[in-house]
Amino acid sequence: MSNSNGWALTARLISTHFGALGDRVSEAIASFDPETATEADRDRLADTLRSAAQKLASARASFNKEREDVVRLRELIVTDERAAETLGERLAAGTISEATINLFCDELEANKNRLPQEIQEEADAQAYMDELQKIVDALSQQLADFDAAAKKARNALAAAQAQRDLQSVRADRQEQLASLSGMRGNTSALNALTRRAQKIANEAEGMKIVTDIGQHPYDQAAEIDAIRKSVTQPGGGNESALDRLKRLSAKAA
Repeated sequence: MSNSNGWALTARLISTHFGALGDRVSEAIASFDPETATEADRDRLADTLRSAAQKLASARASFNKEREDVVRLRELIVTDERAAETLGERLAAGTISEATINLFCDELEANKNRLPQEIQEEADAQAYMDELQKIVDALSQQLADFDAAAKKARNALAAAQAQRDLQSVRADRQEQLASLSGMRGNTSALNALTRRAQKIANEAEGMKIVTDIGQHPYDQAAEIDAIRKSVTQPGGGNESALDRLKRLSAKAA
């Protein structure tokens, strides 16, 4: 890694590591509208999120490695600095050669010079990881917004369908009531039958009157005949057995 500015390096890292995904991420985040997106849009966003999440996992592993490198290098420098305090005494005592001390000092100086670079690499790795985390968070939020909007739309659709079904049931009931009301209100046929029955009853009554008039002379003749019979018969036809004996006895006397 170079020693250029950390943020510029991070930008290049994102461009390098993402490649075409960088364009997809920026396009997905900028153009995705949960209110108007389709399931296909969501699938593309979810695919972009998976790719970004994989990059984030790799970035975390890289950051952890860079951090461990910095920790180990610092610990090594601290250990070598402590050892350097005793090297002068060992050189004076002849227990260590000057060449060895020079080699030791070269490594210590190299490690100290390398430490800022390792720290910068750790910072770059963290900045890259943080940027990826922001991207993943943004994509995750947009997916959540889409799912919420989709759920709202599904609920609205279900409510509309339920309302439609309710209105359909109401319409059916109204149609049934109208049919029943039509049966109750359709009195023309019944009235026709009633008028026909009344007409027939009137005709029967008229025929009865005519028949009664025709029967009247016969009734009068029968009445006169009964009067005549009652005159010609003794006792008016109501003679008892005792009266009859008396009558016959009287005629005999």
